Amino acid sequence: MFSTDGFCRICIAMTSSYILLVHAALVGFESNNKYEVRNSMGQNVFYAVEENDCLSRQCCGPMRSFTIHVLDNFGQEVITVTRPLKCMSCCFPCCLQELEVQSPPGNTVGYVIQQWHPFSPKFIVANEHNEPVLKIHGPFCGWSCLPDVDFEILTMDEVSKIGKISKQWTGLLREAFTDSDNFGIQFPMDLDVRIKAVMIGACFLIDFMFFETTN
Repeated sequence: MFSTDGFCRICIAMTSSYILLVHAALVGFESNNKYEVRNSMGQNVFYAVEENDCLSRQCCGPMRSFTIHVLDNFGQEVITVTRPLKCMSCCFPCCLQELEVQSPPGNTVGYVIQQWHPFSPKFIVANEHNEPVLKIHGPFCGWSCLPDVDFEILTMDEVSKIGKISKQWTGLLREAFTDSDNFGIQFPMDLDVRIKAVMIGACFLIDFMFFETTN
């Protein structure tokens, strides 16, 4: 059953149509990722910490499995994001990435599943029954030199764009000397709060797959 208390905390924190994820880490040594999650007013509503071990971070780098715990400002865990260990290769469909989102912990609310494509990042956003509800399409390959990178959130028929996940340019020095990234998530205000939680998970996966440096 979905926890009423956990559901209320998430609803209150995610009433806006825009969320900013701020990820900070120093280049040179793989450490557990940490994020701040802010609303459209710039207020911190959640913070997220990666649970992992040193061996996985150093040996597997961005390919590593992870569990990310998302906590509210009272220290209560409201979202858990889990990614299994899989080899990353666009050439082999068996190596496609996926993750599960639980909110609150123990209650699955959705999945993010990579779709095979030779040139562009593509994902399916599924609900708790693993039924596809939305798509995420990234730009054509060669976009790493762009200052801002947008991943469009689309309806299943790909007719309507309802939002986007944007990796935002943070400045030359920060891009060059840190593993610090800002991600903006835009979606309809009336989007199911469970799917909003899954979108946060999608942002974590996109960060690891495409913007995490290998040190």
